[in-house]
Amino acid sequence: MLAAQQPPPPKKQQTPPPAKEVEPPEEDESLLPKEYTLNPLESSRNITAGNFYFKKGNYRAAAKRYLEATRWDPGSAEAFLRLGEADEKLKDLSGAREAYSKYLELAHDAKNAEAIKKKIAKWPEPAKK
Repeated sequence: MLAAQQPPPPKKQQTPPPAKEVEPPEEDESLLPKEYTLNPLESSRNITAGNFYFKKGNYRAAAKRYLEATRWDPGSAEAFLRLGEADEKLKDLSGAREAYSKYLELAHDAKNAEAIKKKIAKWPEPAKK
């Protein structure tokens, strides 16, 4: 007697690997990360705004403006000096040390260079990582 013929097992369908999801471009321009290019005018505007906040005693806002100024013009010695002063007022000595060091690098012949070097030398050494 012949064995009943069984239909062949169904073939497994190959499913393609899932496509990597790509995010669509951001429609809201304000949510995009800011791209900085050399813009001394924008840097100067941020320094002026930072000076206003500094005189009012709002050192955190001043530091943000000075930091923004350094991003618009990384060669601005004044912006780094002011950022160091604001960080010093905020008791952020590592930030102040970094800003003052950049200032001294940019304006190595500044009249206040020795005073800043002495001030930095008095501060405790930063913790080693």
